[in-house]
Order: sequence, then C-alpha cells, then structure tokens
Amino acid sequence: MTAADETPLRVGVFGLLGSGNLGNDGSLEAVLGYLRAEHPEAVVDALCGGPEVVSTRYGIPATRLHWYRGEYRTASRAGSIAAKGLGKLVDAVRTAAWVRRHDVVIVPGMGVLEATLPLRPWGFPYSLFLLCASGRLFGTRVALVGVGAAAIGDRPTRALVRWSARLATYRSYRDALSRDAIRAMGVDTARDEVYPDLAFALPTPPPDAPSHAPGQVCVGVMDFHGGNDDRALAEEIHRRYLDGTTRFVRALVEDGRPVRLLTGDECDASVVAAVIEAVDSPLVTAAEASSLADLMKETAAADTVVATRYHNLICALKVGTPTLALSYAAKSDALMAQMGLEAYCHPAREVDADRLLEQFREMEKRSAELRRILSERNLLALRQLEHQFAALTSALFPAADHAHALREAS
Repeated sequence: MTAADETPLRVGVFGLLGSGNLGNDGSLEAVLGYLRAEHPEAVVDALCGGPEVVSTRYGIPATRLHWYRGEYRTASRAGSIAAKGLGKLVDAVRTAAWVRRHDVVIVPGMGVLEATLPLRPWGFPYSLFLLCASGRLFGTRVALVGVGAAAIGDRPTRALVRWSARLATYRSYRDALSRDAIRAMGVDTARDEVYPDLAFALPTPPPDAPSHAPGQVCVGVMDFHGGNDDRALAEEIHRRYLDGTTRFVRALVEDGRPVRLLTGDECDASVVAAVIEAVDSPLVTAAEASSLADLMKETAAADTVVATRYHNLICALKVGTPTLALSYAAKSDALMAQMGLEAYCHPAREVDADRLLEQFREMEKRSAELRRILSERNLLALRQLEHQFAALTSALFPAADHAHALREAS
C-alpha cells in the first residue's frame, strides 16, 4: 500500500504496555520510531495494559487490554472470581473485534513467550493466544517482533504459548536461546531470525555535563521472587536476593563509593526502600526514571553498573558503561555474551556479596578495554536491527516494500 491509496494502512500494537515496565515501553518506542520513519502513512493504535499512559506519552489512541479492571488483582471472593471469568469471555470478543479492524498487529519485543517470572496461563498467555487466533481468523497479519521465549514447565501455559507462536504471521527473537526454546515446543522456526533486542534501536541520549559524584556505581534492583516454577520458594529466594544485594551496596559505601539505585518496574520501589533503610547512608540515593532514556542517562553517568532487570542491563550496555549482571534468567547471560561481557554474570538466586565484590573489582580494572568492546558491539547491534526492520517491512508491508524496490531499481 502506498500513500496514494485511499485507505491508510491500519497498524495495531499489542502488549503489557504503559503498565509500569520501562523495558516493555522501550520496545514500543522503538517500533513506533520505525513505523513513523518507514511507514508514516500508517494509522497506529494500541490494545494495552495502560492505555492512558500510552496515549499521553506516545500520542496514539489506546484501548484497555482487559474488560475487567481487577484483572491483575488476586480473585478470592465469589464475586471477583465470577467477574474475572466473565472478563475472559468478554475479552475474547473485544480482542477479536479490535484485531479485525487492523491490517497488521505488532507485538513489540517483551518476553511474551516465556515464563521466567511468575505467570498464570489465564493471564497474558491467554490474551496473546486470543490475539494470534483472531489474526488467523480475520486475515490480519500478526508479528511477534524481537520477542523473548524460554522453556515453560506449566503445561497449559506452554500450550497457549506454542499455539500463539504457530498462529503468528511473523516471528523474530531477541536471542538464539528464545528461538531454540520455541523450536523445542514444536514450532517450525526455519524462517525465524534472531536480532538484538529492540531497545538497541533507541537513540542514545546525548552526553550531559558530568554531574555525578566521582566513582558512582549504579545498582539496578528488582522485586525478584524467582520464576514461574518457584512459587513455593518465592519468599526465600527474595530474602536471599535482597540480603545479598544489600550487603554488596553496604560494602561499596564502606569503600566511599556513591551508589545510585535504579528500577525498571514500579514494583521494584519496595526493594529500593528496603536497601536504603538497611544501609542508611547519604551515599545511597534512588533515581526516578520514567523511561529507558532516563535509565540510559543514569547509567551513562556512572563508572560502573550492577543490575538485575534485563532492560537495566541493556541501557547500561547501550551507553557503553561496564556492566555486571545479577542474572535471573538465561536471557541475561545471552545478552551479556552478545555484548562481550559473559565473564561478568552473577546468579540473582544466590547473591554472594563477597564473590560479587570480587567480580566487580576485576571488571573495574578492565574498564577501558570493556568500553571499547561495548562500542564495537553496539555498532553491530544497530546494523543488525536495520536488517530486522527491513525484514519486517517485507513481511508486513509488501506493497511499500515493492514500491521501495522499484525506486531503488530506477
């Protein structure tokens, strides 16, 4: 389709967007940047978790993902259980009607095909299945772009994820582990490609004048309770993570290092408060980041970063700051290897403050070398994402791709 056609291309974006997770919103921002640059004629709207935030921040119409407003609260009374069940039926109709109005729907990044954090099958996996099934039913092209995937133990969740992937028109992944996981679930991935995370396509904020304290360390924390299969051990896992992280921060402060605490989701605020209270030092402060751009500015101002959340790691790596991962899933290890820092991973489940401090000091000795490595890897990531967006145009916008080919030929 071209700008001369009477009916503009209708493009929807779908996911837990605008819900407080900065990584999810960063993936949306990257896709919107691509659409506005390459397909400015497209009319874009969203079906998402936080429609008010998405509309205000990104200037596109947005519809609430779930009919029942108490979707994310635990249903314990008969009335709330019945309302949530009714909501699932209503959402099937609402999702189908929304999909039918579009030519293309894009799911931008996010770990939509994994359960590395606690997840119920009737939550987002069900919503994603409704989307992909509706796309197949109405002939709407559904693209899972740069998504994350992982092995899933829970059978209902695994089945919904497998069928969602099968029904999608286009799939690409943010690492090879994700593609391997989907293949292991029985999905044909012969035509699926792997590209860097979409957040690497975001513009890097210009460097500001140095305003941070010398020697500052950014520590990205997370409200971490283990994965989907760890519910029985969730509190113990969280306690060990919080204790180890607090001990590490206290050791930095004892060395006179200023520490800046980062988050990546609204739920992480409780961990920040707990660390600040436990360490009780003016050297420990908390950042108030509302976007990945804010996180990039924070990590660029630091000498070194130690972080847990996946997109905290991406922000630090993208601005070229030496980074140590408190890894809670294989995707973190894969990201660090992709960027040449595979030696600097530490398990979030078993934070050993003494060992973490050793790794941290070893990494700081190699700071100049690691910054050079990150500069090279970032250039490569940008080139690979250019190929990702070109492939997306070919798959979802064949008329525009054909017009571009004709212009190139002439």
